[in-house]
Amino acid sequence: SLGAEIDLKGGIYQCSANNLHGAEVYLDVVSVGATINIMLAAARAEGVTTIVNAAREPHIVDLANFLSSMGAVVKGAGTATIRIQGKKYLKGCRYSILPDQIETGTWMVAAAATQGDITIRNCVPYHMESVSAKLLEIGANVIEGEDYLRVIGNGKPRPATITTLPYPGFPTDLQQPFTALLSVANGTSMIIETIFESRFRHTDELLRMGANIQVNGEVAVIKGVDELWGAEVSATDLRAAAALIVAGLMAKGTTTISNLKYIDRGYENIDYKLQLLGADIDLRIFPKAWASGFAVEKRDGDDVRRSLQFFDETGEAVHK
Repeated sequence: SLGAEIDLKGGIYQCSANNLHGAEVYLDVVSVGATINIMLAAARAEGVTTIVNAAREPHIVDLANFLSSMGAVVKGAGTATIRIQGKKYLKGCRYSILPDQIETGTWMVAAAATQGDITIRNCVPYHMESVSAKLLEIGANVIEGEDYLRVIGNGKPRPATITTLPYPGFPTDLQQPFTALLSVANGTSMIIETIFESRFRHTDELLRMGANIQVNGEVAVIKGVDELWGAEVSATDLRAAAALIVAGLMAKGTTTISNLKYIDRGYENIDYKLQLLGADIDLRIFPKAWASGFAVEKRDGDDVRRSLQFFDETGEAVHK
């Protein structure tokens, strides 16, 4: 729509353009990634670009503020219609980005799952309202401050039904960690995924840990069990990795997670932060061979079982 030429070669899209021009773009499905990429292209395109049915996530507004700081003219961010007046040149700027709501939400879920007490600072509680509401529903305590959230686990969680929706609804990127939490709930829970297809691949790994989950299309029915136990599992994507870490922290015994090449893309120094919170955890990633391993340990009084394995991209153990 903006004048680019797009070719698909060998499964890779190649895009090129001498000049981009403004246009009206209607998104059939609300998409954060599509909205961001159109905004970036439109900031240097000639004329006005209008995005209809745009995503409204906080980081869409943050990107609009960033582009405005560089000299672009962006109006309507945070609503369903965004208009961008393209500029031939943009200027440099200094900008502090918004705290990551998905990382914030992962720590919130981890606190409830482990019966912990975690205070997350430098976050925006307003952005986490859908997550806070579900944590309160299952029985956790959530305390909000101006720029912090404190989550306290409060016994075995109650069951809940979650439907993923575009912001301000419940974020799809947090349904996987929440699946791990609800796997030990006192009753039957349901998660309905409306954003992405094939978003429940992590449930096969949770089954290895003793969870009772049935998936039918984009609906997962989770029957709570008494406890999870440690197992060797594999991460299928970034948020599945987060879910398995939460499950490992909950489980009895040692959990070893392979294929962790995704985790650093969404969580900075996650192992160090968990260690500060008291977790027995170790992380190793070898980028050259994509070999990775992750051990999560569970203490039983003075008895601590430790195991750490690394796996290459074929799943073969390469180090113990």
